[in-house]
Amino acid sequence: MEHIELSTKCNAMGDPTRAHIIQLLLGCCCSLAVGEDGGVAPVSGMTAGEVCCHVTGVEKVTSTISFHLDKLRRAGLVDVERQGKHMVCTVNREGIGRLAEFFGAAAKSCECCGPDEGSECCGSKAGIEGACCDIAEQGACCKS
Repeated sequence: MEHIELSTKCNAMGDPTRAHIIQLLLGCCCSLAVGEDGGVAPVSGMTAGEVCCHVTGVEKVTSTISFHLDKLRRAGLVDVERQGKHMVCTVNREGIGRLAEFFGAAAKSCECCGPDEGSECCGSKAGIEGACCDIAEQGACCKS
């Protein structure tokens, strides 16, 4: 993952309201949207109004929630799609997956500098573009 993409995604997740929205959407599955005419239609996600209601307690979408949803959308973490009169929000599984992949690789690369320093630092555990090896070459991480 490029530094700019990582920075954008982490910045978007760095706000408690946006983190709350992501957690809410991750737990969402196949809800129904009720239109202004009282009609019910299945949606594959939550409407922006439902997100707003869960996060703020207000049934109408506020400019604050719109701002947060837009920030998450631009970071590639949320998809917002118009379905009739509703804006339907879903987690962008690919975007979340890329973030999870990065942090999973980061956790594995940190193992090389743990209690058994030097054991496999420049071997297969250098999961983040050889970062551990770069540090090892500077003598700051693993002992040879």
